[in-house]
Formats: sequence, C-alpha cells, structure tokens
Amino acid sequence: MRFRLLRIVAAAAAFALGGAHAAVPLSKLNVDKTKISVSGLSSGGFMANQLGYAYAGTFMGVGVFAAGPYMCAGHSNYTACMYNATVSSAMLSTMQADIDNWSGSANDAKSAVARQKIYMFVGNNDTTVGPNPMNAVQAQYASNGVPAANLSYVKYASTAHVFPTDFDSTGNNACSSSISPYISNCGYDGAKAALSWFYGTLNARNNAPAASNYVEFDQTPYTAGNAGMATSGWLYVPASCAGGAVCKLHVALHGCQQGYATIGDKFVRNTGYTRWADTNNIVVLFPQAKVDNSSHPTSASGNLANPNGCWDWIGWYGNTFAQKAGVQMAAIKKMVDQVASGSGSSDGGGTTGLPAPTGVRTSGATTSSMVLGWTAVTGAASYNVFRNGNKVNALGVTGTSFTDTGLAAATTYSWTVAAVDANGVQGALSAAASGTTTGTAATCFTASNYAHTTAGRATTSGGYTYANGSNQNMGLWNTFTTTTLKQTGPNYYVIGTCP
Repeated sequence: MRFRLLRIVAAAAAFALGGAHAAVPLSKLNVDKTKISVSGLSSGGFMANQLGYAYAGTFMGVGVFAAGPYMCAGHSNYTACMYNATVSSAMLSTMQADIDNWSGSANDAKSAVARQKIYMFVGNNDTTVGPNPMNAVQAQYASNGVPAANLSYVKYASTAHVFPTDFDSTGNNACSSSISPYISNCGYDGAKAALSWFYGTLNARNNAPAASNYVEFDQTPYTAGNAGMATSGWLYVPASCAGGAVCKLHVALHGCQQGYATIGDKFVRNTGYTRWADTNNIVVLFPQAKVDNSSHPTSASGNLANPNGCWDWIGWYGNTFAQKAGVQMAAIKKMVDQVASGSGSSDGGGTTGLPAPTGVRTSGATTSSMVLGWTAVTGAASYNVFRNGNKVNALGVTGTSFTDTGLAAATTYSWTVAAVDANGVQGALSAAASGTTTGTAATCFTASNYAHTTAGRATTSGGYTYANGSNQNMGLWNTFTTTTLKQTGPNYYVIGTCP
C-alpha cells in the first residue's frame, strides 16, 4: 500500500511539472459496479453515447455534451450530424435499425438503455454541433424507452461549443466563443449537473484537489496499438478511494483538440469533475485520444485523417466503431473493467493497522448541519468523515469533531469515521452513527418547463423559463426540456434534486 502511495506522488509530480511523464499501471480499486457512468464533450459526447448503447449493462448514466445521435455518421457524412444540421426522422429510423439489430449480439441488450439516467447539454449558440443534433439525441433515447423522468436536457443561452463551468481557469476561452481549450466559465457547473443527475445530491466540492490524487497511467495494455489513442491516460483517485472505500466510477471523455498532448491538463483539471469527485467518492477516468494525420477510410465520409485527436464517431478505425467490437470502445471498456476489479483488501484497497474510531456520535442538529464526535485513535494524524459512504471533508480533520454542513432538512443520514496515519494511509471505518436534521423536508418537482409554468413554479420570458424565487434560467420554454425544481421556501424554487 505504501509503495502505491509513493508511486501516485511520483506520478503527480510529473503531472504538475508538465514534463516527462512516468506512466504507471492502471490501478484496481474498490468500485461499486452499479455506479459506473460516462460523459463527454463533442467527439467525447459521441463516444459517451456509443459506450452507453453498446455497453448499456455497464453504464448506468450517460452524459452527452454537444454531440449527436448514435450511429449518425455511420450512415451519413459527418457534416450531416454537426453544424446544427437537422437530423430527419428517416435518418433516425436507419440508426434505430442498427440499435435493434445489434441488441443482445454486437451490443448489450437495448432494454438496459431504458434503465439509464441521461444528461444532455448544448449551448444555444453552438454552431459546431448545435441544438438540432442534440434534439435528435433526446428523441433517440426516448424512442429506446428512457422515461422522461430519467432525461435531463439543458439548452443554455449565450453559450457556444464549450464545456461549461462556473469558475475561471487559466487559458479558458469566452463562453460565447468556440476556440481552444473549449472550456468556459458560463456560470453553469456542467460536471456537477451531470454527476448529480447520475448519483443524486452531492457533497460540497473541493476546489483544490490534491495533486497526489492525479495519476498518469499506461494506456498501451488496452489500446492494442490503436493509432487513434495516446500511450497514456489520467486517473483521479480521491484519498478515500485509494484507502479502500467503496467508490463510484465516472469516465470523462475530452473532445477534439482537447487531449493532453494538445491542451495539457486543462480538461483533466479545469472541467470540475475532480472537484466533485474528491468529496463524493468518485474515481474519474480520463482516457486519451491522440492526433492521427494518416488517412483512413470511414463508414460514410470517405477517406479522412484525424488531425484534431477526436474520438472515433465516424469510423476511422473500422466499421464496428460504435459497437462493443470497436477498437476504441473495447479499449475504454477494458480500462473500466481494470479500475473496477479491485476490492477493499487489494491493490489500493485495504487499511493500515490503525483501528476504527469508537464512540462516534451525532449532536447539535440544525436544518442543514450535524456535529460528529468520536474518541481519538492512538497514532492518528487526522481523520476522514463519511456521510452515507461519501467522504465529506476536503482536508484531513485534525481534531475529534467535525461539523457536516449542506444537509437537507428533516433527513436522516449515517456517518462513519476513519483514522489516517502520518503517511496518509487510512485505517478501518468505524461503526455508523445516524442523525436526523431538523425542519421540514424539501419537495422536488420533475416536469417539463411548460408544465412548471402552468403549475405556477416558474415563469417564462423571451422563450426561456425561470424558476420562481431564485430566477434561475431553466432553459427553453417547451414540453421537451425537463427540469427538476426543489422548493426551499414559499414560492421559492431552485434547480436541484432532493435526497
């Protein structure tokens, strides 16, 4: 275990310096296999969509940021799936025939798609892909049995072809501009929106994840020499997950011109995924595509090179590109299987000799907080606190008490505590202590934006919908855009979910 932590620190140092990298073997971690999800932007969004259909039994959640429907470029020139082109019903029927024909053979059974949670995002000013192809993504999922309650579709105003965040990062482009690195402060946290849609209410994010949690790993055992994939990728491992906690796994796929070789660590660090992962027991896998200037025959777009390092959504690397047999698809799935093949007692799992804290107790309940206390453990340098299995402290707790905030009113939670030694290695988890916050539980309403206005929870202006009270922009006013509103006061609603 100590060797592994030293290895992570060494990899993190190379990551921070941006120089020569010492890629290590991909870790095996203690992953809940029912909590694996994927998302991506642009070509990464197309790839996330493909993975969700082909490996529907693996991915319980799929996030599509500015991409198009499954197998669109398998039958039409790729330009018919971009540039805000209208995807016709006839085109969708042709794509559906592939989904139907490959169900249970070339792909997992399509019945598993209907059980997924789908998050979709596009900027209204996106002319690279645009709302029309994304409308087709929504229609395709609905046609394959995903209920409206599991579909979240956000069309965001004044936003171009970018990954949206709500914080500034060095090198960001303007939200209204489709230029490198295609990551922008749009006042909207896309990573949070996707991850909370898949996993429910999240603990507050850590805006400064530890450099030691970023690990560069060797992709070559999984890529089989594929010309479109880099030799290394990145993995973010929260300390709790490195210590053996049961964690979720999210695959985050960059878009064209967003690979590490092109923009460095910006997609890995500046999209926000790791900020939320750190405090919510989520491991994030960042596979890497690469620039390929060789010309390849594609499924419907003639001979093309891949000079922007895009993920394969047009058939550069074989006509099975969107099936389980697709070389990039299979490579990513093998990486997922590797990360999820560990346990609490092997390769990154397990604990030190530090015993579990005793006397864990709750007190001081308010509508949004709870105080945790416990008995000190000899040899402990700090402690980690877990709420319902998710780590809640961004930094190690050096005392024997912790106030957990951001809780929902009138809700019962369960907490455990683990001691951490001077080397950062976590000990055994304590017995659970439960407590209930005071107040009245919030009420959530999931409906179309049109239904929200007719029910008096929102208003409309200029074609957009705004939540009463908070005045948050919910997107277009229509019967297709679905939003979950949480009532936090009389006639006061915010976009969010209830625990």
